Amino acid sequence: MSANTFDLAAAAFTEMVRQGFHPDFPTGTEEQVERIRSDGQVTPGGQVRDLRELLWSSIDNDTSRDLDHVEWAERVEGGIRVRVGIADVSESVAKNSPIDHHALDQTKTVYTAVRNFPMIPNELSTDLTSLNQGVDRAAVVTEYVVDPQGCLQQQSIYRALVHNCAQLAYSKVGPWLEGKAEPDAKIAASAELQAQLRLQDEAARALREERVSQGALEFNRIEADPVVIDGQVKALKTAQHNRATDLIEDFMIGANETMAGLLRAAGRSCIRRVVRSPERWERIVELVGRHGTILPAEPDSAALNAFLRKKRAADAVHYPDLSLAIIKLMGAGEYVVSPGKDAKPLGHFGLAARDYAHSTAPNRRFADLVTQRLVKAMLDDEPAPYTDAELEAIALRCNLQESAGHKVERAMRKRVAAVAMSGSIGKLFRGVVTGASDKGVYVRVFDPPVEGRVIKGEQGLDVGDTLTVKLLHTDPAHAFIDFGRA
Repeated sequence: MSANTFDLAAAAFTEMVRQGFHPDFPTGTEEQVERIRSDGQVTPGGQVRDLRELLWSSIDNDTSRDLDHVEWAERVEGGIRVRVGIADVSESVAKNSPIDHHALDQTKTVYTAVRNFPMIPNELSTDLTSLNQGVDRAAVVTEYVVDPQGCLQQQSIYRALVHNCAQLAYSKVGPWLEGKAEPDAKIAASAELQAQLRLQDEAARALREERVSQGALEFNRIEADPVVIDGQVKALKTAQHNRATDLIEDFMIGANETMAGLLRAAGRSCIRRVVRSPERWERIVELVGRHGTILPAEPDSAALNAFLRKKRAADAVHYPDLSLAIIKLMGAGEYVVSPGKDAKPLGHFGLAARDYAHSTAPNRRFADLVTQRLVKAMLDDEPAPYTDAELEAIALRCNLQESAGHKVERAMRKRVAAVAMSGSIGKLFRGVVTGASDKGVYVRVFDPPVEGRVIKGEQGLDVGDTLTVKLLHTDPAHAFIDFGRA
């Protein structure tokens, strides 16, 4: 079978099953969806505020249909008030229902270029529980004031009804905020929306500068974005972070810190997202030392980020490969349970955050749905819906499935890239080593940004080394992209 006729969608399903997922929804799912549809939306009143008159907007990928959050900001005395509305999935999906059992089994939506495997049914995640443009939706709102120093003040959480007035895309908003492009039709048509986005950008940049001053790491990530038409891969283009992606990242970090912090203040247990001190700090020190900077012997995120900022300003062309190597050496994030009385919870090294819990994507991550249920129980002064033992089991399951999901997505990225690069056998590429162990040596080339294995001349290579490689072979069926050291 040629690369051009390889069935990527079928391969994605097979890979899901191979990694232990159960993509098909269980018996009872359709009946539950219909009950949710017939129940209708939450109405305002009591503890549910009506915030539909605000100019809410969402910013996501061009093709996103599962919209988990909307944003709004206003200037107030003491700074900028930010509101992040998060889809109230828990209002529709009851604990221990068929859909909830499936969500716990999967723990996340797995995205591939040709097919997505939703954690909860598309009828919910892209419709009834998605904060789509032009419809009223139930939300859990996280509110905080960003003071002039970029610190979070006056943090609160409450339930509300919201109305997304404008579904926007990173690819359009980012270049406009940066002054590199004209606004798209939606932004151009509304001076109020333009002012709203600029105010959000101002608040986000203040948040980022404060986090960086505390030691948060900034990475300039580059991803391969496949161009898929009618299920066929036509090309690979490079997708980079911009001001819009930074804006949403910074707002979500603020919302996640608020969720975790208020749960801890209330003595409530929760599942936190942590990144421990880097296991391979000595290798990071060695890698940075090649560039003339000496890092402390003990992990120090502030010193590391000062170096990263300096290198990005001095050499923007080669900075992405350096930052990618350090990301790989940092180690993966993980879910852990923080008991309600935990005075010193594990933090997030990369974000320089003490309180951090995933909470802003309940349509696509089970940990976020669990956090939402914990928060609503806190707001209603009710007992927690999970015991600490249940939370421990959920955190373990999320960690296992996150690893499995990454394997699916990585394998499918390689298959897509193998199809796209099948006509480039023999060409030379610059890249950086992203993995080196007894399982093999792996390199990520810069343009297009795809990863493969070095099968010739790999001896002596380690994570962070840069080199030129020749593309030797591609095999989409086995997710192989093979390079030789040139």
